[in-house]
Amino acid sequence: MTTATAPVAPPRAFIPALEGMRGMAALGVLVTHVAFQTGTSRTPVLGPILERFDMAVAVFFALSGFLLWRPHAAAAHGLGRAPTTSRYLLHRVARVMPAYWVVVVLVLLLLPGAAHSANLRVWMSNLALLQVFVPLTLTDGLTQMWSLSVEMAFYLLLPLLAWLVVRLRGPAARWRVPVLCGLIAVSLTWNLWPVPTPEAIHADNWLPGYLPWFGAGMLLAELIHLVRADVRWARVLSSQPLMWALALAAFLLSATEFGGPAGLERAQPWQYAMKMVLGMILGFGLLAPLVIRRPGARHRWLESPTAAILGRWSYGIFLWHLVVLTVVFPVFGIMPFHGHFLYVIILTTALTLPLAAASFALIEEPARHWAARWDRRAASARAERSEPVQSSPVR
Repeated sequence: MTTATAPVAPPRAFIPALEGMRGMAALGVLVTHVAFQTGTSRTPVLGPILERFDMAVAVFFALSGFLLWRPHAAAAHGLGRAPTTSRYLLHRVARVMPAYWVVVVLVLLLLPGAAHSANLRVWMSNLALLQVFVPLTLTDGLTQMWSLSVEMAFYLLLPLLAWLVVRLRGPAARWRVPVLCGLIAVSLTWNLWPVPTPEAIHADNWLPGYLPWFGAGMLLAELIHLVRADVRWARVLSSQPLMWALALAAFLLSATEFGGPAGLERAQPWQYAMKMVLGMILGFGLLAPLVIRRPGARHRWLESPTAAILGRWSYGIFLWHLVVLTVVFPVFGIMPFHGHFLYVIILTTALTLPLAAASFALIEEPARHWAARWDRRAASARAERSEPVQSSPVR
């Protein structure tokens, strides 16, 4: 009698391919901004596809959903403990804010287009990542930070979501996937609600509308604990050709009217909802075969040294590329919206990567190590407080 081979390998604590995917998503954001600002997005066929690389944000959000929800999913299935809220928030702040603050300060002080309009409201809303809530505070060199504002809102919401489903543990953990699916379904109706907003602010840039993209990763964080040798859906989700073909189809469809109009024009409610669905499929399809793996499967490019480096620098690429792009036009005598896509993207990438590397080495890594040292000191203090006090011997 032979033993059936498991269709997938067990989940790993660190998944190198996710780091590589993060680097690819960062380059995707760079591509969409170069396409828009060179006017290439107006080119038939190719233009809408290049501009729709803004769907890389869906991949970023799905990665965050998977990585940050995974400890809570594991705890619900009896595998370890989720981090405390204070520890979780400390690491999120240390990961995001120091490098971000450096970019904001330099842009609002030195970049002419931003510095001339940087009043107190612009300063405060950008430093606090509140740009999507405060009118007219997205400024030159920092307009991409709307997505980071949404991301920070998700960081703050996640402990509450974890608390709401904390009782779904052990045998009841199987209900966590349907609950998440319900949350995603409700959030897809966000653009239909009459949400009151200040003038020049749109609620479709707020977190509830983007929860499906985060939810794609959260679902995967749950599904990796439901994989069994006799589960057929695991074979489907672990198939890279199939899932990536599905992701490609969603991406190409998003470049049509189903993904909304090009440029800064607002989408119709049905287009907004469709873009959320397509982004969810894109993020889920790209990540599923990376986290639900066939035994022995490797993703050579995403696990390569080059992809790993880009992954480590990905946050810096995201932070700095729009500053570089804004400077490239006047420095090299290029008129915005007048073509030269290849020239501009080569210059922007070549100048962004060193800044991203410096950001990682000089700001991001020291901040991460500081948070880790804080953890160790806090753990030592708790251990000392929990040690029993030994009474002196009676003579």
